[in-house]
Amino acid sequence: MPQKNNFSGLNAIMATKAEQLGCLPPEWLELIYQEKWFKLFVPKDLGGLGCSLPEALRIEEKLAFADGSLGWTVTLCSGAGWFVGFIEESLRNSIFSNPKLCLAGSGFVGGKADRVGERYHIEGHWTYASGALHASHFTANCTLFENGNPVHDVKGNPVVKAFILEKAEVTILDGWNYMGMIATGSHAFQVENLWVPLNRCFDINPAKAQLPDLVYQYPFLQFAEATLAVNILGISLHLQELIAVAFWKRDAYREYSEKQRSYFQRVFEKQNDKVKDLKRSFYDSIEASWSELEINRKITPSTLKKISQLSRKLTQVCRETNAKLYPFAGLEAAKSHSEINRVWRDFNTVSQHALLIFPF
Repeated sequence: MPQKNNFSGLNAIMATKAEQLGCLPPEWLELIYQEKWFKLFVPKDLGGLGCSLPEALRIEEKLAFADGSLGWTVTLCSGAGWFVGFIEESLRNSIFSNPKLCLAGSGFVGGKADRVGERYHIEGHWTYASGALHASHFTANCTLFENGNPVHDVKGNPVVKAFILEKAEVTILDGWNYMGMIATGSHAFQVENLWVPLNRCFDINPAKAQLPDLVYQYPFLQFAEATLAVNILGISLHLQELIAVAFWKRDAYREYSEKQRSYFQRVFEKQNDKVKDLKRSFYDSIEASWSELEINRKITPSTLKKISQLSRKLTQVCRETNAKLYPFAGLEAAKSHSEINRVWRDFNTVSQHALLIFPF
């Protein structure tokens, strides 16, 4: 049975406070811990929700609708929590049972891990770790070496593996200075002269999963594309709702003509319908992929290709519709401290993610 979630307290006042703080406020963090949103993909026996991907995506969309920074931080940190399925048992049990677990990390390959005996020596610098300021642990991608020599795969390519690091082992660098998604606190971090045991290294590969749950068999690329796409969707639906409110509020004192009102209504409905139609197709494809995984323990290449295409197309349509509707909001949308301006800034920051730039 789907989890009943508590979305109370996710309002514009708290979103403004979050932006002022530059990170999620304590009230939101307590709610996240209570609802286990950082542990969407962590098994129930480790205190998580044990969600399927379709269940998690709907939660992430609702959170992104409430506030872009909130949705994004939960998505990225719970996405890092998904790595629980690939981590060795003793380390998994010691880290993921923490009720205030929060993993921040970066997909950037910014480090070097040199295996010397039974330990790795790690140094590196990584960017854009959403949730860094309240993370309990960090994940970091490193190029592997052994006794100073680079490690290569059978094709001659450098081998890259992920590592899990304790907060005390990293230095957070203040580097998130962008116009939107301010409360994600997506700062950089670095590690110098760190020695860690071998079990801190893990391989994000369904064939190397340490847990049997289906979600760890979902390919990482489509997992990432889908979770990012629902954030862009949630923020867009919020922005479009605010644009409609702003237009009708202006109409109350500007007294637009009937022709102008009808024009806006037609444009709004057409653009909003485009997004919602694509949203249905997106979720239908996600459900289809999950059914395939349940029945066959794998997803066909054609279904995975469709997930990728719809994630990108959904993002592209959100960009187009938001651009067409934005002028109807008037100068309120350009007022730096208004709700609609914050949501607009969040959208135009998060939609820059490299994974979803192209519509194909």
